[in-house]
Amino acid sequence: MIQKTSEKVGAVLVVGGGVGGMQASLDLAEAGYKVYLVEKGPSIGGVMAQLDKTFPTNDCAMCTLAPRMVDCGRHLNIEKLTYSEIESIEGTAGNFSVRIRKKARSVDIDKCTGCGECVENCLVRNIVYLEPPAVPKIEMEEDMQTKVDAIISRYEGGSESLVPILQGITSELNWLPRETLMRVAEVKKIPIEHILRIATFYKAFSLEPRGENIITVCMGTACHVKGAPRILERFERELGIETGQTTSDMQFTLEAVRCIGCCGLSPVITVGDDLYGKLTPAEAGKVLEKYRD
Repeated sequence: MIQKTSEKVGAVLVVGGGVGGMQASLDLAEAGYKVYLVEKGPSIGGVMAQLDKTFPTNDCAMCTLAPRMVDCGRHLNIEKLTYSEIESIEGTAGNFSVRIRKKARSVDIDKCTGCGECVENCLVRNIVYLEPPAVPKIEMEEDMQTKVDAIISRYEGGSESLVPILQGITSELNWLPRETLMRVAEVKKIPIEHILRIATFYKAFSLEPRGENIITVCMGTACHVKGAPRILERFERELGIETGQTTSDMQFTLEAVRCIGCCGLSPVITVGDDLYGKLTPAEAGKVLEKYRD
C-alpha cells in the first residue's frame, strides 16, 4: 500500500506499463517527480513487443520500445510495481491513498535472470492430460518402406535430424508422400503436425508428386527485367502446363522462384542441378530437348 500524507507531495502514479505509460513515467521522472509505475503483467512493455512495424512510419517496434524499457528500469525516480493491480483509490487531488495488490511470483525478483526454469518446474501449473489419438496403420509398399527406413537410419537423434531425413526422401522420390511422413513420425517419435510444418515451410519440399526434371525459373528483379516472364511463358507453351504444375507423363515440373542468386547470369533457370544463364525464350525449347526421353 502506498500511503500519502495530508500535504501535497510530488509523487505520481502511472497505471499501465505500455509504451505510453513508460514514456509518461520517464517524462515525469526527468521533471523530478517520484513515479510509481503499476503494470498488471509480469513485466513492462505492453503489447507493442508483439508488433513488427509501427504505423505510419514503419519503424521497428522493438527499436522504439527497448530503449524506454531500459531507461525505466534504470531510472532512480521510477519504482516499478509489476504483476500488480489497483484495488482502490481514495482522497483528493494531490493527496491520494492507493491500495495496490501485488500478486505472488514465488521467485526472488532480485535473483531472477529470466531463464524460464520456474515456469517449466512450476508445481501448481495445470497440465491437461489427453488420451493420444489412435495412430492409423501405415500402408506402404515394401520397397518404398525399405528405402525410407534406410534414409531414416542414416541420422541419429530426434527432431534435429528431421530436415536431412526429408531431404533424403525428396532426393529419392522427388516428393514427400503422406505414408513416408507417417513412417518418419513413427520411427523418430516426432508429432506429424511438426513434420508437416517443416515440409510445407521449405520450397525444396513438396507434398504433391513432381516430375523427374524440375524446371525452376528465376523471377528476381534482374531476371525479370531481362525477360524471365517470357521464358516462363515459353516453357508453359512447350510443356502445356502452368507454373506450379507437372506434366502428365511425370517428366517435367515447372516452378518459379524469387531469386536463385546468380544475378550476373540473368535471366537464369535451373533444371535439377543444372544451371542455364543468359537464356533467351528461343533457347528455352532447346533446353527441354536435352531432357526429353
